[in-house]
Amino acid sequence: MKMKRIVVKIGSSSLTDARGQLDEIKLNEHVAAIARLKACGYEVALVSSGAVAAGYSGLGYPSRPVTLAGKQAAAAVGQVELLNFYAKSFRQYGLTIAQLLLARQDFERREQMSHAYSTLTELLRRSVIPIINENDSVSLEELTFGDNDMLSALVSGLIHADFLAILTDVNGLYDKNPNLFPEAKRYNFLEQLPETLLESTSSASGSKVGTGGMKSKLMAAETALSLGVRIFIGKGMGTEKLMQIINGQGDGTYIGSGVRHPSLKVAKQWIALHSQVSGKIEVDDGAAKALMHDGKSLLPAGIRSISGQFSAGEVIQIVDQNHKVLGKGQVNYSSLQLNQIKRMPSELAMNQIKGGHPEVVHRDNWVPWTAIVRVPRGRR
Repeated sequence: MKMKRIVVKIGSSSLTDARGQLDEIKLNEHVAAIARLKACGYEVALVSSGAVAAGYSGLGYPSRPVTLAGKQAAAAVGQVELLNFYAKSFRQYGLTIAQLLLARQDFERREQMSHAYSTLTELLRRSVIPIINENDSVSLEELTFGDNDMLSALVSGLIHADFLAILTDVNGLYDKNPNLFPEAKRYNFLEQLPETLLESTSSASGSKVGTGGMKSKLMAAETALSLGVRIFIGKGMGTEKLMQIINGQGDGTYIGSGVRHPSLKVAKQWIALHSQVSGKIEVDDGAAKALMHDGKSLLPAGIRSISGQFSAGEVIQIVDQNHKVLGKGQVNYSSLQLNQIKRMPSELAMNQIKGGHPEVVHRDNWVPWTAIVRVPRGRR
């Protein structure tokens, strides 16, 4: 199936010069490459770093600031500069841009995540290029995603993208650090990410102006894969670089098979990746089979015990009789109500608590453990 929706992530090192300041030549080249994609009928969302790099000199800093206040102030100034550059450059191709600043809280709150999805979908439908960055200037933690690599993975899943291209200053993934070991071999294609590669890769940043090293890119790739999105990590030159990457000729590493498995709906993405667990339900073998293999909902009759206190609408963990985690789900009833109706047939249970839902957890609000990837909280 032909790819139609692409997310492009551009790191700070791919946008700045030797002094760590915004490089208009590099930026214009990226814009030309994206415009080429648009001309070929692709929908494109851009996740762009570079706000801090674009803003620190205007505040009088001799180099990238290291304090939280300095980085947030530089981001506030630089975001304006960066978007002005992008708007001017894209205008040459008759393209309109939009800005969307996201924070961790926008994904942790289900309603805000849904609004972000609706906004991005409408922009893409109207052929506008969303330019997305973390809302660095008001982050509650020290730039809470840790870098824009993870943000690009979450955005690609959110909008059900076909492909994520992470542009960086390293031409792909290697079996060992190519800067230290000349005999290092590059992976041109990986169907999945080997656990050994994740464990052995350093988390250090690859450049003075960037915030995410190769470790962050691997973790982002793992998340994107779990959301049904193929990934490219590498570099490119010229206005045709993105077309070359899309066509399998990129200078880097491709991750993920050509057969795209269905991506999770937005509601299930929230449950799987962003929701907080408020309690636990232990189920019997019949309920476990119904959930894991038969595509069924969880009914009161299958509940053995309840742990913790939670309200209707919160997310709980579901375990089997051996306490093996099966997955997460959003419950229709509180822990107090469930303690009253566990093991009961659905009709009797509904009469007991005057309930309106025969299901404790509906299959549309249930995500098996195999689909859940932890999204780490990092600092940059």
